Amino acid sequence: MSVEATASRFDSVKWVVVAILVAAAVIGNSYFSDQSLLYRVLGIVAVSAVAGFVALQTAKGAAFWSLVKGSRTEIRKVVWPTRQETVQTTLIVLAFVVLVALLLWGLDTLLSWLVSLVIG
Repeated sequence: MSVEATASRFDSVKWVVVAILVAAAVIGNSYFSDQSLLYRVLGIVAVSAVAGFVALQTAKGAAFWSLVKGSRTEIRKVVWPTRQETVQTTLIVLAFVVLVALLLWGLDTLLSWLVSLVIG
């Protein structure tokens, strides 16, 4: 139980460090606005990489990384449709969209005509 409390206390400290790094990147970008955009972007990328590394050292960061690895494994198992299947499905969807659009246009026209008859 004390190990969990210690880990969560250190996790809080790590998250504070991440927040400080992000704030430093934002403030540094503003402070060094007279410098080249390339150098500022490289600095932000470097600070973001360090902040990401620190965040991955927390329990939530480790769980997130595990989720990413599991997602990559699952996406490799997906059977993607062929080009022909994709084109056929797209054409079917477009045909139904046009059909529904025509039906709604006809219904709107009919209702407009009926309302104009009632109103005069």
